[in-house]
Amino acid sequence: MKIQSLAVLFNVATTAWSLPYGSLKVLQVGENEVIEVPESEKVNLLRRGIKFFDVTKHTSSLPFFKKEKEPTVPVYTYPTEVSNKEVVDGLITDIDKDSMYKNLAKFTSFYTRYYKSECGFESAQWLAATIANITQDVPQDILTIEHFDHKEWKQYSIIVRIAGSMTPEDIIVIGSHQDSINLLLPSIMAAPGADDNGSGTITSLEALRLYTEDYLKAGLRPNNTVEFHFYSAEEGGLLGSLDIFTEYSKQGKQVRAMLQQDMTGYVSDPEDEHVGIVTDYTSPALTNFIKLIIESYLLIPYRDTECGYACSDHGSATRNGFPGSFVIESEFKKTNKYIHSTMDTLDRLSFDHMAEHAKIVLGAIVELGSWSAW
Repeated sequence: MKIQSLAVLFNVATTAWSLPYGSLKVLQVGENEVIEVPESEKVNLLRRGIKFFDVTKHTSSLPFFKKEKEPTVPVYTYPTEVSNKEVVDGLITDIDKDSMYKNLAKFTSFYTRYYKSECGFESAQWLAATIANITQDVPQDILTIEHFDHKEWKQYSIIVRIAGSMTPEDIIVIGSHQDSINLLLPSIMAAPGADDNGSGTITSLEALRLYTEDYLKAGLRPNNTVEFHFYSAEEGGLLGSLDIFTEYSKQGKQVRAMLQQDMTGYVSDPEDEHVGIVTDYTSPALTNFIKLIIESYLLIPYRDTECGYACSDHGSATRNGFPGSFVIESEFKKTNKYIHSTMDTLDRLSFDHMAEHAKIVLGAIVELGSWSAW
């Protein structure tokens, strides 16, 4: 075991340190604040709690460079009451917490899922193979899987696309990031990332499994297109999701709603269990709809909370003019303090709590999948 661990450590270190670190990176750290720093300084900002978009590849879209306004996020009309309760209740009764545990145990067994590392590529391969396995019986004219190549690093993002039967141009996105990071020494030290963001990834994976097995295979179809996104390189400055949503914007795609699942497993106080609804840098109308889903389908309440600028991948959606929302494991001050370290491990998580988050995903995609009164 020690020899194997040393070999993995060597591969992680040599792969990451062989990449170019000398070039300056353009980071957007606030709505009107852009800085240029060496690649090596990005982790120092993260250690200080400063979040950012790495927009080096996308500087032409910045107001700072072109004196243009960022796209306005449209205000859509969302349901004010649920209309598919029987269907959603049937799906959530089949949530398999044992399966979630096994998948997360495997996902956290990779030495790290750091997006520049070979292990990060291998974890993406495992995730892609698992997704392919649970969706294999769905015809390709209904469900397709895309490996989104980011060119500059090896770990790819994964997009599962379920084509809408009536209005496929209207897109509902469920997002989670698959990568992890150890902020002490990202290129060298282990980063199990059980909560950040193994929990959100496996939550989305379980929702996808149920949506495939109990909904699509039963002959049901969403009217609108439903997509599950598993982003690479969130920890590097929302790189993966920014690539995808920038491309969606260029193509004129119509994302009606995006829901992010990032950190879904930690409960600091079992006597005060709740989920956190992020209210800053999100779409108020969509956020109110997500509150409706929580009130309709969950056993625990929500609390409003704030996460800050460029907090997670929903920010890439809103930055490109798409409505974004974000549900986290609790109000922000009570979230997991062990993330970004070797201590972000499986034993600290609640799979009952992750199951509650899976209910949010299932409720959102079923209700919005059939919605048309935008």
